[in-house]
Amino acid sequence: MDRKEIEIEKSAGRGVFRRLLGYAKPYAHWMALALLLVLAITVLDLYRPIIMGKVIDLFMENVPFSQVRNYGLLYLGILVAGFFCNFLQTWVLQLTGQNIIYNIREEVFEHITKLSSRFFDITPVGKIVTRVTNDVEALHEMYANILITLIKNSAKIIGLAVVMLMLDVRIALFSFALLPFIVGLTVLFKRISRMTYRITRTKLTALNTYLSEHLSGMKVIQIFAREKEKNAEFGRKSKDLYKANYREMMVFAVFRPCIYFLSVVALVIIIWKGSDSVIREAITVGTLYTFIQYINSFFQPIQELAEQFGTLQSAMASAEKIFTLLDEKQMIENPKQPQTLGRVRGRIVFDHVWFAYQDEDWVLKDVSFTIEPGTRVAFVGATGAGKSSILNLIGRYYDIQRGSITVDGVDIRQLDKNELRAAIGQVQQDVFIFTGDIGANIRLKNESITDEQIREAAEHVNAADFISGLPQGYHEPVTERGSTLSAGQRQLLSFARTLAYNPTILVMDEATANIDTETEQLIQDALEKLMRGRTTIMVAHRLSTIQHADKIIVMHKGEVRESGTHQELLAQNGIYKKLYELQLRGESA
Repeated sequence: MDRKEIEIEKSAGRGVFRRLLGYAKPYAHWMALALLLVLAITVLDLYRPIIMGKVIDLFMENVPFSQVRNYGLLYLGILVAGFFCNFLQTWVLQLTGQNIIYNIREEVFEHITKLSSRFFDITPVGKIVTRVTNDVEALHEMYANILITLIKNSAKIIGLAVVMLMLDVRIALFSFALLPFIVGLTVLFKRISRMTYRITRTKLTALNTYLSEHLSGMKVIQIFAREKEKNAEFGRKSKDLYKANYREMMVFAVFRPCIYFLSVVALVIIIWKGSDSVIREAITVGTLYTFIQYINSFFQPIQELAEQFGTLQSAMASAEKIFTLLDEKQMIENPKQPQTLGRVRGRIVFDHVWFAYQDEDWVLKDVSFTIEPGTRVAFVGATGAGKSSILNLIGRYYDIQRGSITVDGVDIRQLDKNELRAAIGQVQQDVFIFTGDIGANIRLKNESITDEQIREAAEHVNAADFISGLPQGYHEPVTERGSTLSAGQRQLLSFARTLAYNPTILVMDEATANIDTETEQLIQDALEKLMRGRTTIMVAHRLSTIQHADKIIVMHKGEVRESGTHQELLAQNGIYKKLYELQLRGESA
């Protein structure tokens, strides 16, 4: 864990506990009930040794058993009352803790869905998964047990101290002589454990990130026979986590025995001074017994605080990371008073646009063009020319640094991004299929899309034939990424998905790149219907698929170099003609 990362987390850690308490605020009445129950349990725990001490004194005085029996019934009543108070307190805290964790998990995921594409470009998936799962779950114990138990143990320590002083000031003060050592150990433990828990959470994140990436890329690992090397790399990361956990365990393993040793020393002091007081008849045997029980009880909550402190440190380390994620600003923010487009026509204008993903490493340089409503425009050029970046900018997945992009005369930065994206249907080269069924992958949780509309969309893009051939049709289960479907079937589903949302603007990024010839003929037929009446923007490497576009824009190193129809560009004898001739020679070969 480098110094920069530590400083970031320390900065994020300021006010962490206050923010965590904010999540408990809606459940303040339940927390108050749990606190009252805890105080009742503490009083009952304090009273039990007093009853036992009184009974011992009565036996020492040879009091008849009939008089002692009442104390036995009282002791039994305290045990029963303590059982019910403990049961109710545990139930209330566990239920409250689960509700709070549920709310935090929902907030974290909702925030993630609003982050810009740039965030996902630079953040590993495994790191995000760790935040939503492991780190959030680490907070549960804090809300369900730690907060109230800290109060319980604190109240118990104070209550024990007060009662011991009331019983005998001299012996009580001897017992308290070790408190400075306890405080010093606790402060030292706090400083060391906070750092060890931070390191542990960081190593866990690194391991989860590695797993997420390499499980997704397992096919590549097996193709190149790199299993042995990747196993060794995983072993190193796993060992790093092991060492972090070991350090964490050692810190705790040293602290608790130290507290236990001090408790034994305190017990020796009580027996030594208390026995002397009994011999001098300054206190009774029952009082000495009560002191012995109290001194054991006095250090027990301190030992519990040590255990709870470890859990609390883990929760705080996780909370720091969660809040660092929640504090990640949305790079693409909606305007405070967005303009509305109403009925979208689909006129798109790039006016002297400059764009870079990072600093001034320009991907687009002074790009200007106009796409009229209902026309078909294609972008061509070598890899890295900026074609796909233009498509991302139209949906405002990134913001430009200079110039402007307008849709129907309105700057897209003045529009609600959800309204803008709802008007744009995108078909990507790499189609992502979610776990579920065929129909759910077309609908994508939009319940306003009916089953009939799903079937119509599938029929329109010629996907209905292969879907009807599946055992369960539109209810046929599909696995993550659609591994049970062919590349052509996945692409047909993406077309049906786009059509079901009925966009005004259609954006296609190499939509037919992974399609076999037979499937491509089906898609081309569907595209003719799909593009009719819509503004269509295409990126394609195979120039044969875009020859009938109304306008072809040739990109080269982030700049617009040529523009026109297929025949016009061939006549210019420029970049487009060279690309076209190269592809013709490649196809002939």
